Amino acid sequence: MAQHKSSEKRIRSTARRSARNAEQKSTMKTLIKKVRSEKDKTKAEVFLKETVSVLDKLARKNVIHPNKAANQKSKLTKAVNKLK
Repeated sequence: MAQHKSSEKRIRSTARRSARNAEQKSTMKTLIKKVRSEKDKTKAEVFLKETVSVLDKLARKNVIHPNKAANQKSKLTKAVNKLK
C-alpha cells in the first residue's frame, strides 16, 4: 500500500487516466468497426472522416502511438476506396 501522500495521489490520478484512456480506446474501436462494416461508400466516407479525427486526437494526446493512428487511417481509407 502507498506510504506517502504523493504516491496516494499518483494512484488516484493513474486510475482516472486509465479509465479515460480505456473509454477513448473503446470509442475508437467502435468507430473503426462502423467504417469497416458499412457497405455504402458515402456513409463510409462520413464515418471515415469522424474516425480519422478521433485517431488524430488520440495520437496527439499520446493515448495511442502516432504510427498506429497513421496505419489505421491508411487501412480504413483503402477499405473505403474499394467500396462502390
